[in-house]
Amino acid sequence: MPLAAQAAVGRALGWLLYRLARSRRKVALRNLELCLPELDAAARERLAREHFAWLGRSLLERGLLWWAPRERLKRLIRVEGEVDLAERSERPVMWLVPHFLALDVAGAAVLLFQKRRGASIYQQQSNPVMDEVMRRGRLRLGNAVIFPRSDSAKPLIKEIRQGTGFFNLPDMDFGAKDAAFVPFFGVPAATLLAPSRMAKLLDMVVQPVIAEMLPGGQGYRVRFLPPLEGFPSEDALADTARLNRWIEEQIRANPAQYLWVHKRFKTRPEGEASLYG
Repeated sequence: MPLAAQAAVGRALGWLLYRLARSRRKVALRNLELCLPELDAAARERLAREHFAWLGRSLLERGLLWWAPRERLKRLIRVEGEVDLAERSERPVMWLVPHFLALDVAGAAVLLFQKRRGASIYQQQSNPVMDEVMRRGRLRLGNAVIFPRSDSAKPLIKEIRQGTGFFNLPDMDFGAKDAAFVPFFGVPAATLLAPSRMAKLLDMVVQPVIAEMLPGGQGYRVRFLPPLEGFPSEDALADTARLNRWIEEQIRANPAQYLWVHKRFKTRPEGEASLYG
């Protein structure tokens, strides 16, 4: 199907999900209440509905990303900035990619528009069929390797030391282990310290990457931004707070396409009640 047709069907799917996926709708609305309190209830609901429309598109268009010919993807994905930084850098590069709904588009852009081998960590799916589909989809463009989050970090570190770029997703709640409670829109959020610590350990250049879905059949835009200056520092906690502030800025620029259905504040400091009721 043409992308414009897929986009229309995907948005319709998103509107249906908003009605049927009650638990995820409640999570999205609660996240918006916590993160964007300046919006009234009606504005948050409008934003949540728009978010689900983009979410429906992102789910449907995984098929495009995981099965379409390389040439078609190259036509649909517009890259901006230093996409080839990892090829030219004498130091290993960490691509820092927040959880916008076009996240898999950013992964495809890394593999399609530069020659450096890429590595990433992924969350294994409980359904083995879906897990295999996801693995094949993300690896089918070649020149990539992915490691389950539950595995040891040693194979990943070995890859990076050999020059492989690291596609890092810094903004999900994976529990309190190796994390600190760092403000995210003013709310303490369990945030991994690994981006700062790994960049320090392996002397990495950290390049932010933001992926965006464009309206209708216009395709996608992936921005490879300038590397973060002075990152990492000697203070992993301060680095992590800086990253959260930067992610907040990116979300405010495109709030409907951030992954609001994730329980970003699931893990709470000891003795503190759940924010999701």
